[in-house]
Amino acid sequence: MKSYYPSLLVTTVLLPQLASATALPAATTTAVISNHLAPDLADATLSGKVLTDKGEPLPGATVFIKGTFIGTSTDQQGSFRLNANFENGPVTLVFSYVGFDTRELQLPAPEQAINVGLTPSATLLNETVVSASRIEENILRAPVTIDKLSTRQIERITTPEILSGLGQLKGIDVSSASMLFTSVSTRGFSTAKSERVVQLVDYMDTQLPSLNLSPGNLVGIPELDMESIEIIHGPASALYGANALSGVILFNSKDPFVYEGLSVRLRGGERNLLDGQVRYAKKITDKLAFKINASAFRANDWVARNYEPTRSSVNPAGSSLGYNAVNRYGENGYAFTPFQQLPGGTNPELYGKTAYLPGFTEQELTADDNRTSSYRVQGALSYLLRDDLKLTAEVKHAEGTTTYQNLSRFRTNGLGSNQYRVELKSSKGFVRAYTTQDFSGKSYEFNQLGTLLQQSPTTEGGNVSFQQLFYATYNNAYTLARRAGQLPDAALATAQAAANATQLSPSDPRFGVLRDRITESRVPGVGAQQYFKSFLHDVSAQRLFTFDQTGTNLIVGGAYRQYRLGSDGLLFSDFDGKRIVNYEYGAYAQLTQTVFEERLKLALAGRLDNFKNFDAAFSPRVSAVYSLGENKQHNFRASYGQAFRSPSQLEQYLYNDIRTGLLLGNVGNGFQGYNTSLFASPQTLGAGLANPAVLQTYEYNAAPLDLEQVKTVEVGYKGALIANLYADVSYFRSRYDGFIGAQLFVGNTDGSRPTAQQLSVGYPIAYSDQSQKTRALYTYVNNTREVKTQGVTAGLTYYFHRGFNLTGNYSLNVIDKSNLPEGFQTFFNTPKHKYNVGINGQLSNLSYSVNYRWVQGHLQEMPFAVGNIRDYSTTDAYLGYLVPKWGTTFQAGISNAFDANNTQVYGGPQIGRLGYLGLRFDLQ
Repeated sequence: MKSYYPSLLVTTVLLPQLASATALPAATTTAVISNHLAPDLADATLSGKVLTDKGEPLPGATVFIKGTFIGTSTDQQGSFRLNANFENGPVTLVFSYVGFDTRELQLPAPEQAINVGLTPSATLLNETVVSASRIEENILRAPVTIDKLSTRQIERITTPEILSGLGQLKGIDVSSASMLFTSVSTRGFSTAKSERVVQLVDYMDTQLPSLNLSPGNLVGIPELDMESIEIIHGPASALYGANALSGVILFNSKDPFVYEGLSVRLRGGERNLLDGQVRYAKKITDKLAFKINASAFRANDWVARNYEPTRSSVNPAGSSLGYNAVNRYGENGYAFTPFQQLPGGTNPELYGKTAYLPGFTEQELTADDNRTSSYRVQGALSYLLRDDLKLTAEVKHAEGTTTYQNLSRFRTNGLGSNQYRVELKSSKGFVRAYTTQDFSGKSYEFNQLGTLLQQSPTTEGGNVSFQQLFYATYNNAYTLARRAGQLPDAALATAQAAANATQLSPSDPRFGVLRDRITESRVPGVGAQQYFKSFLHDVSAQRLFTFDQTGTNLIVGGAYRQYRLGSDGLLFSDFDGKRIVNYEYGAYAQLTQTVFEERLKLALAGRLDNFKNFDAAFSPRVSAVYSLGENKQHNFRASYGQAFRSPSQLEQYLYNDIRTGLLLGNVGNGFQGYNTSLFASPQTLGAGLANPAVLQTYEYNAAPLDLEQVKTVEVGYKGALIANLYADVSYFRSRYDGFIGAQLFVGNTDGSRPTAQQLSVGYPIAYSDQSQKTRALYTYVNNTREVKTQGVTAGLTYYFHRGFNLTGNYSLNVIDKSNLPEGFQTFFNTPKHKYNVGINGQLSNLSYSVNYRWVQGHLQEMPFAVGNIRDYSTTDAYLGYLVPKWGTTFQAGISNAFDANNTQVYGGPQIGRLGYLGLRFDLQ
């Protein structure tokens, strides 16, 4: 039954045309309505509008029944409708919107004309976060440095991949290896695979189990379903366990009970960009709701074109002997030595020189296919067992095509994951179980593809490969040129021209045949296609205990995680067809105490984790936050924490034979061998083989892997310096131990040190026979040096009014190399200075943002290549206009508007300009 009631005046917030900013208190307020009882107390409808203190509608404001999961959000006119049960007495509604004071309204009876006015927050931010302490708390009083993006802020990000837009925030480094593959880091040690930052969607890890990397938002959730993004800076293992060494990124999706209706977003623009997203959510009953998301993205990606010589190239660019360029593949080098002779004999004048094959570019290896794409489909069903107890089941499928960079560059064609979740959640805790299954699609690796093309026979069924023909032709042409009287330099140029003429041209039909054959094959030494299909099973639980009279909160929780790795022996050492099983489990607790009229908040947290392959690790965190001011608008924080990263599944179990060497994981008994400097010249090797004492000086030992660890001290301030001026400043100092890197050496495949005879047979290391026991080995090791860093982040936001806000932030990251030897690789990969300056706001139905970002050049030590990134900058802008009666927002956006040099990953592409036009349609 429906009941109708006259419009009522709530004492402090109703009829906003009568309310003013000065008349409303700054803190959360409860108002009470007195009215007649509803005839049907079990099925009563509440409705009304949420407005500013000026009477403007607030679309997207949330309205909850306090202490329950029952809620909704306002439409484009600020209107809401909600069912409530009054059988147990009055109902309290909680109204909230970013940047405005949260208000509570107690209703003893239903009301259908509730006009609630919200005032701008006296402390500028009223946001709550859940990631910092794993319980809800005000962002101003979070114990660590944390940022939060709301739905409106997410909508204004114009980069094609949402994570790349996070570079607008202080202290966050983004590294885009392609249009849709972005890694994120904080406080240094940035890589192209983001292995030290945990990325979660509704607390489910987005990593691919086989690679332990999060491929940006390629397999995440569409922006239409993002309620918020929270970013913890720095160590967070005390509550999140392994791999939260440098922080946590938490994507919170929209609840179908709260965000109902149909939303569609369509965008099109430069580089043949087509981007479509759709979300539909519906409450079937007051207890049952569902949502469905789907997205499709397609564009032409940027292509890496860095043809500088790599650090490992023996020859400089332009050499008549060729050289190894960063973004050319198959440029295998051949060292002319007396130890091996080419057909007809090697010209002695070439001894000690290295000739390189010309190689192939990325554009050639992809057959000019620079398309990138992403497809995601997700569905969730939620059921309220009680008003404060919700059961959710969810299914996700996502896959994409892009370029990924780590040890090499990979063309990920159809890479993706399936994810399944079941969760029981209340205001006091949760029990959650989920499974992630990854798949490699038809992905392939550029280095292997280039090398296998060079090692292919020059004619179908022939016995001579292109690389053999190249080296033999080079040697013969040089000899003939010298006999003809040419000087050595001229003879080298003549030899190179003759040898290059023998090579496979991308325009040759045979190139296409061989390329397709190699990319379609998984056979080691024959094909370059990558294959893996692994599972991650995760079960976790948490419970909150609240002692209101003493101001004490206690949370306890635990988790078990199991990996089931599968690659048919092509990526891992699972040669018997059985999956490799790995596991880790842990438990954590956090005690929080408030004293001095809740102005001082103390917290002590700790987590103990156990592993199959490593010793147990304990991660403590102790913090204090003190609030000053009448409205607690000045908040000072200090914390100390320890965190760790466990080696990835690849670092533990990798087995990949690339013919020129063997890539191995390192969780057994370690390895013994010799440094590659032993093979720097024939004379060096000869001296070592002849004299055991000399050989001993080149010995190398790789101990089994252990955990990476960090200890960090942090102090900070967050609050309102003066009216409308908000600041967030922090300083940190960290000490790192056991950084995991990789080492190339010569050893036996069983881990033992080769004898002099084995070294002699196994030489040259670059092209040793795959059947040989002595090989060029590449494995993972912990650095034994302690690395120290420190840094500062500072952000300021001035809120002139809702229509104009000015923002700026600055980040400083410094690494202390005073105790490190010359040439020691730290993999810091982080600019010393970077800053952002921006403006944003909303004028009636018009919203906009403009941001300028500058990043200082810096050294990048990536596994793929080492080199210097130059200074770069980018200007991003967004403009949106809402037509409320149509429920439609017209949008325009652009990233890197001035097409400035924007290379974020050494060996990656220059990220250029991307502009688009679009519209968003919302129907509630």
